[in-house]
Amino acid sequence: MEPVHTTDCVIPEAPASYAFALPEVDTDGLARSHLFYQSRQRRPMLDRASGVHMWDVTGKRYLDGSSGAMVSNIGHSDPVVLNAMRAQMEKSTFGYRLHFENAPAENLARFVADLCPTGLDRVFFVSGGSEAVESALKLARQYALAVGQASRFKVISRYPSYHGATFGALAVTGTASMTAPFAPMMHEMPKIPAPTCYLDRDSLTMEERGRRYADMLEAEILRQGPETVLAFIMEPVGGASTGALVAPDSYYPRVREICDAYGVLLIYDEVMTGAGRTGRFLAAEHWGITPDLIALSKGFAAGYAPLGALVAPDRLVEPVMEHGGFIHGYTYAGNPLACAAGLAVLQETVGRDLPGNAARIGDQLKARLDGLKDRFPFIGDVRGKGLLLAVELVADRETMTPLPPEKMAAARLVDLAYERGLIIYWRRTRGGYLGDHIMVCPPLILTEDQIDEIMDPLTDALVALSAELGV
Repeated sequence: MEPVHTTDCVIPEAPASYAFALPEVDTDGLARSHLFYQSRQRRPMLDRASGVHMWDVTGKRYLDGSSGAMVSNIGHSDPVVLNAMRAQMEKSTFGYRLHFENAPAENLARFVADLCPTGLDRVFFVSGGSEAVESALKLARQYALAVGQASRFKVISRYPSYHGATFGALAVTGTASMTAPFAPMMHEMPKIPAPTCYLDRDSLTMEERGRRYADMLEAEILRQGPETVLAFIMEPVGGASTGALVAPDSYYPRVREICDAYGVLLIYDEVMTGAGRTGRFLAAEHWGITPDLIALSKGFAAGYAPLGALVAPDRLVEPVMEHGGFIHGYTYAGNPLACAAGLAVLQETVGRDLPGNAARIGDQLKARLDGLKDRFPFIGDVRGKGLLLAVELVADRETMTPLPPEKMAAARLVDLAYERGLIIYWRRTRGGYLGDHIMVCPPLILTEDQIDEIMDPLTDALVALSAELGV
């Protein structure tokens, strides 16, 4: 075995046995897996990915119409990001934050602070969205303790909503199918209705509905006792739990006003909406809102490395530091390789104006999706912002009555699209048990010419679903 020489040391070549061969496949074409995940469902083996496309080991090509789980914002195998990661790998792949500072983390934190609203200039790195939300909750609580407001511990959130899989994030998640099994093990937090104005059948205008839903926050603060309420957490544009739900414009400033009036911290969960997906770097920018805390992940590093961030102002961080420090941390916080990837991702995002492309292409794609309503009466609503879009399936468009849950319509649509080389995402819209929607959220690099690569297989899949549903 010939050694490979570097300037610093001699690294032996890996023996041939390190190159694992794929196991023999069974009669279904898939080998027995030692992995487990959310269900027994199997998918083909991934071979490679580039741009908006992915290939399995048989050579079949798929268009990544959901960016994985709304992650791959800049597409796959971007050469600029890969080169940045290679360069960092030659220097160091890990340095524990309590032992060393590192340039990629410092540079990324500075870049993020410059992109966020004025005052939000302190960054705490994590490995994913659940950790980012958990960190926001813990910083908010420790701030309250530091300033002598120990009675504040309740975090109000919305129903439906999804904020992560850890116990803290689950406590503020409003999706019964995900939280019910763990209810005895956690302290569930109070909820108010999500602003599902499109379902309301009343005489109010949309702006009036928006204020009405926002006022529900004030009512809940008063019901809980303002002195006990620490924060309100919300996604500025709904994620998978509500299917790209956008509230009326009147909702956002009223929520900010209420939080200010009662000394309640406003946390924006921008794990899915951040990093350009809705047409701005932060969805908060659409309404000119400056939240007190922001959670970021998913498109923040676009799948190139596990990375997320909590962004906070000095006025919250410094009292905590003065009070003994932030009692929180993760082994991989500020990992140099992950931060090098994240910095390259955000530089690509900003330098190529991918938020602007998301806004332009998103408008075109949304119009094409909306046009499907003329052909398919079971499409009840098309909504979203930028390239965070959703299509809700219903039994009756006038009443927005959900399809029978046993039909699993959205899940079936995903499979039908997958067979046709299109990857999309589905979830239940109304608390996790009822309602069907699909998410259409391709990478922000999608071109106008590639819209047909989404619409053609999706339309064919809807035709097949229509026949199966008998509608």
